[in-house]
Amino acid sequence: MEVLNNIWIAISTPNEGLINVLMTLATFVEAILIMFLFTSLLNIKPSKKQTITYASIFIITSLISMYLLPNPFNVFSNYIVMFLIVKFIFKLSNLKSFLGVILSSLIFALIGILISNPYITILNITSTEMASIPIYRIGYLLLIYLLLIIISLTIKYKNLSIEIIEDLDNKNKYIIIANLAFGLITLLVQAIITFYYTDKLPVIITFLSFLSLLAYFCISIYSFTRIMKLTLTTRKLQSAEEYNNTLRILHDNVRGFKHDFDNIVTTIGGFIRTNDMEGLKQYYLQLEDDCQRVNNLYILNPEVVNNDGIYNLLTKKYYEADSKDIKVNITFLLDLSKLNMKIYEFARILGILLDNAIEASSECEEKLINLTFREDSRNSRQLIIVENTYKNKDVDTEKIFEKGVSEKEEHSGLGLWEVRKIVKKNKNINLFTTKNEKFFVQQLEIYY
Repeated sequence: MEVLNNIWIAISTPNEGLINVLMTLATFVEAILIMFLFTSLLNIKPSKKQTITYASIFIITSLISMYLLPNPFNVFSNYIVMFLIVKFIFKLSNLKSFLGVILSSLIFALIGILISNPYITILNITSTEMASIPIYRIGYLLLIYLLLIIISLTIKYKNLSIEIIEDLDNKNKYIIIANLAFGLITLLVQAIITFYYTDKLPVIITFLSFLSLLAYFCISIYSFTRIMKLTLTTRKLQSAEEYNNTLRILHDNVRGFKHDFDNIVTTIGGFIRTNDMEGLKQYYLQLEDDCQRVNNLYILNPEVVNNDGIYNLLTKKYYEADSKDIKVNITFLLDLSKLNMKIYEFARILGILLDNAIEASSECEEKLINLTFREDSRNSRQLIIVENTYKNKDVDTEKIFEKGVSEKEEHSGLGLWEVRKIVKKNKNINLFTTKNEKFFVQQLEIYY
């Protein structure tokens, strides 16, 4: 009986030592819950290694800040650390990392503001008592954690995650970042008010504060989703315009073939009747070039190239090459929705490689580019191969990747240097550069 009485006294009276132990345990729980929340928000599926690494670093840094910095400022140092952890462990962009941290922190703050004043009022205690008496602190934390779990599960199983386009234009990026920055300032102010004045403010003021934060949260999410939808719609319209242009050219080519079909058959018959196999071979090769051009136009289809950005890039580069009388052969056997790298970085690499291939082949007598996109499931990789004819057979396949090196006057020589930077920072990507008597070859390998 005495033991139970001692336990009750320990948890029902101010106890700094027990509160420290409790907050240490709470740090473990919050690390996992916050990760669960932002991964649900951003639709991220973390690996076991990422989960353990994130939780370990977050817990250690949170404990250090808890004992070195006063409340509530240690919370905001944790936000900064959390941003860095999320960015580098989950390999997300600055925008996506910032968004995940701010939105999860905002939800956490909303829950705290919502229940703190009613909790204190119902139990008839002060904010100091809630912070210093273990039993009150435990009840408060359990309520927050319960609501956090409910929200996270709702987001995950109702598919309420936020779709983020990585390569937004600068204007939209600045708008989103400014919005999130004001949200962070609002969170700081509200946290200080809640910490110091919760028991002094009427419930109605706390409720209004909660409503204002909730309104900001809802408007921010709405604005963000509208920006994303507008960007996606714009890209789809661009794809539709490019596809219509492709269909028009394809239609003209098919009409041309239909119109000339009788002549083509008659010509082939003439070669056969005279047994002119050499003439037939030459005629077939010329006919094959036209057939290949029609086949390429068929491949340039948004259903085949199933990413609007890459589709627009390929069609633009194809028409650019065609305008310079460069023959382009395309083989596309890859699902871009399963591409194992950031589409923004993939587009940058592909654009640079195609620009170089067009430029090099345009100087040759035989202007030819072969593009291959395929899956190599045996070696667990995705392959993108760019082959082009080239004039300078003495080109150094290592030196071209150095900063400022270019064979052309008035060129910065930064393209392939940027490509190598992207390849180096992604451990699952390789780029092999080779050459032979006919082709200069760039082979991009993306492992999964």
